[in-house]
Amino acid sequence: MRLGDIYFIAKDEWRYWFRSRLSLSAIIAASLLLVASLINTTHQVQTESATREGFQQEAVKTFESQPARHPHRMIHYGHYIFRTPTPLSVIDLGVDASAGTVMFLEGHRQNSTVFPPNYSNAYAGQLADLSPAFAYQMLVPLLLIILGYASISRERELGTEIVLYSIAVTPMRLWLGKTLALGASAVITLTPLVVGLSFAVSEGEPVWTAAYMFLGYATYLLTWVFIITATSAVCQRSASAFTTLLGIWIVLCVISAPLASSIAETGKSYEGKVASDIAVQQALRGTGDGHNEADIAFNQLRAELLRQYEVKSVESLPFNIRGIISLNAEETQTKILNRFSDQRMEQAKAQTQVIYWLGLLSPTLALKNFSVNIAGTSLSEYQRFQRQAERVRFDFVQKLNTMHAEQLTYDDDIKRSIDPLSEQRTRIDSHHWKILYATSHHENFEVARISESFPHFLALIFWCFFAAIMAANVAKKGDKNVA
Repeated sequence: MRLGDIYFIAKDEWRYWFRSRLSLSAIIAASLLLVASLINTTHQVQTESATREGFQQEAVKTFESQPARHPHRMIHYGHYIFRTPTPLSVIDLGVDASAGTVMFLEGHRQNSTVFPPNYSNAYAGQLADLSPAFAYQMLVPLLLIILGYASISRERELGTEIVLYSIAVTPMRLWLGKTLALGASAVITLTPLVVGLSFAVSEGEPVWTAAYMFLGYATYLLTWVFIITATSAVCQRSASAFTTLLGIWIVLCVISAPLASSIAETGKSYEGKVASDIAVQQALRGTGDGHNEADIAFNQLRAELLRQYEVKSVESLPFNIRGIISLNAEETQTKILNRFSDQRMEQAKAQTQVIYWLGLLSPTLALKNFSVNIAGTSLSEYQRFQRQAERVRFDFVQKLNTMHAEQLTYDDDIKRSIDPLSEQRTRIDSHHWKILYATSHHENFEVARISESFPHFLALIFWCFFAAIMAANVAKKGDKNVA
């Protein structure tokens, strides 16, 4: 195979694009859009990261600087935990664009995250966030279509295809030359992606995960290069090629994602938040009131403690039974809350699994699934944050309940609302509030992100090979397609 012919055909294709106003305008518009999307998300992620980290430090400082209080007052005073963006959020915002960013942690209950950064997305849809991921998944394929839809069919319309064949340029060489030209343009469009990935690496993202993300996006664009050149080779006219490719783009890029979501919601529906909250309250109803040591739900615990320490009254116990009751109630209630929380998480994950399998039907959907998983902006990463927030909540609540049981006397505790001296003795010094541990829910999850994204990367590889084989087979029959 003469490589010079392939290079000459690719060079001539680039020369044609620069002479064409439509192609040149598309290149300029796409370049500006990619750069704008990268600047937009980088600024947004930097701002959100600095803001949330600042708020997190302020929340810890505020909690630890509280004056001497009753430990159970501190349980209800609570603490805030903020979800910070991952470095690769500069490429794909994923759920970060619409999920809550802060959670209030307190005793006896699990709260939901609140304050999504872009709650207006409900009205603007996908176009609300112009991110590099959106640009590469939706707009760059459209640019490649504009550039390459007539790559081979134009030669056929002008009659130059026969001339090329007559001078020993085979159909395969013609296809390879056109593919090389379009592939080179796809590689050039990846420049902003490289810049964004380099920024993510400078912010702490491992190089190998950034390179893995680049490989996924490159595979996706190469798939479109094969689809476009194959369609151009099989169509007799450029107009037919453009119409066909536009239809393929609409199906794969525009329709596939909302259709997959609708199928997932229909096939794996689950009860809403109101019904779930009612079920949780019904399950908690029999666990007793942790503020009332005389609650009949704690009769057995109370009797066991009296028998174990061989005393006849709770006042004679070597600890404050009100703190023990709070410890026991919190543990029991947390098990129930976690059971319902895990159930809802599994139901949500079941929906995403349906969408993941549907990624086999669309390279765009496969890339979307791959991108959010490797970027750490997927549902799984969001659920990791929720679970870590619950560990933080349960940890500091139980530490405060332990202080309640061990450092306060039962006599002072029951008299604190009527006796000022007892009330003062039930206030624990503020140095005890330094019980919060640092949160870093994004650390040490690189392997999990790789494993979660790998099936979608295989789907991208499948699509790329399928498109390449299809295009090669069409190219071999190039002379039979000549009208």
